[in-house]
Amino acid sequence: MAFLRMRHIALKVVSVVLATLLWLLVSGEQTVERALRVPLEFTNLPPHLELVGTPPAVVDVRVRGSSGTLSRVAAGELSAVLDVRAARPGDRLFHMTPEDVRAPFGVEVVQVTPASVSLTFEESLSKTVGVTVRIEGEPAPGYAVGGITVEPATVAIVGPATALNGLTEAITEPISVAGASSPVKETVTIGVADPVVRLQQVQNANVRIAIAAAPDEWVVQGVAVQVRNGEGKSAVMPGEVSVWARAPRDAKDVDPAHYSADVDVTGLAAGRHMLPVKVEAPAGIGLLRVDPAEVAVTIR
Repeated sequence: MAFLRMRHIALKVVSVVLATLLWLLVSGEQTVERALRVPLEFTNLPPHLELVGTPPAVVDVRVRGSSGTLSRVAAGELSAVLDVRAARPGDRLFHMTPEDVRAPFGVEVVQVTPASVSLTFEESLSKTVGVTVRIEGEPAPGYAVGGITVEPATVAIVGPATALNGLTEAITEPISVAGASSPVKETVTIGVADPVVRLQQVQNANVRIAIAAAPDEWVVQGVAVQVRNGEGKSAVMPGEVSVWARAPRDAKDVDPAHYSADVDVTGLAAGRHMLPVKVEAPAGIGLLRVDPAEVAVTIR
């Protein structure tokens, strides 16, 4: 028991000595003031509001303490924290006081500049938009991009009301099809172009890009023009037209006998008429244009 009592007394003596040495060390240092720039943080933002615009990221503070203490203050030990729980939609003004600055022991905050901070708040809304796939590069020669499928096709985004009003899509990170001659499949990140808007839930997209043989285009000359529904004799000038067609290369057909061109004279009286030419192509071939698009038909 006596040993424990003596140990307790010894610990007290050591504590007093250390405190005295610390006091002597600090009391020997000069008290100074210093200006510092510290980060500004916001806390207790209501969940139904968004902080918009460009709020200040830093404030200037004047601090007081011993020269030794201030010289040992590390970056990040001081920060201003503004409580915005009372925020409402619109422009609002919040006061900054020394009590809003977190400081380490031995450092006194005596002033904050600016003394008030102007902030703008908007209602936080959500919206569902389609996902647009971004493509980079060109497929191999003779090939083209076909259909594109993306899963999910839509996502929910969240942000300030004014930003959501003009936003119509979410986008994927770019997918390269450079040199591709077969379908391209990738899993990519979905994002939004406006930095103030965000996905309600972080998601990736599974994308499939079809790569098909590029359509070929050609001209079929000498397609004869026929007269439909004519009761008397009719003459067509010119009697042949040229047809511009398009289809996959393996479906190319330049034989004019496989194309039909005609004009309809139903109900027309004798005389000269300018009539449109209707052309039909073999299955799987698309028509681009006919030259001439109209011909002169003389009915006797």
